[in-house]
Amino acid sequence: MITILICPGLSNSGPAHWQTLWEQSMTQAVRVQQADWDNPTRTAWMAGLTSAVSAVSDEIILVAHSLGCALVAHWMAAGMPGLSGAQKIRGALLVAPPDVGHTGFPAPCFSPMPTVPFSFPVKVIASDDDPWCDIAVSRAWAEAWQAEFHNIGAKGHINGESGLGDWKQGKDWLSELLSQAR
Repeated sequence: MITILICPGLSNSGPAHWQTLWEQSMTQAVRVQQADWDNPTRTAWMAGLTSAVSAVSDEIILVAHSLGCALVAHWMAAGMPGLSGAQKIRGALLVAPPDVGHTGFPAPCFSPMPTVPFSFPVKVIASDDDPWCDIAVSRAWAEAWQAEFHNIGAKGHINGESGLGDWKQGKDWLSELLSQAR
């Protein structure tokens, strides 16, 4: 079995966010919990991800949004602490990675964004008009991470305010990762 670990960004994902809707509709989905969703520190959030990974005995696919993408990149660059020999990260869907180095970004402790290639399949999904990251920056990170890149057009920060609902296109990309993992 494969567990889908949902890694929200700042303020957690609200009720209209596609991550929340996926968690509610997918029995194998588990949300990574953080002690402070509004005042993140990289150390504390990495510990939260490590704790979530340690609690899973199955193979894992990470589904991250916004600051959750930066969290996954830092966790991977740190050698994926907490990963046991019985577990394996089989892929990651990184949606709307933010420009953590941008002036005024609310979580500067996540800067700079790691650019270490991932050791598992990754899909990066970005938007033309994301207020938190220029599409060229997202594309450059995808290249550095050796990830598949998808530009979904003008969908803002690809969150609850983007009007995506259950976001079928995103689920299709997740299904591709799940198929590759089998």
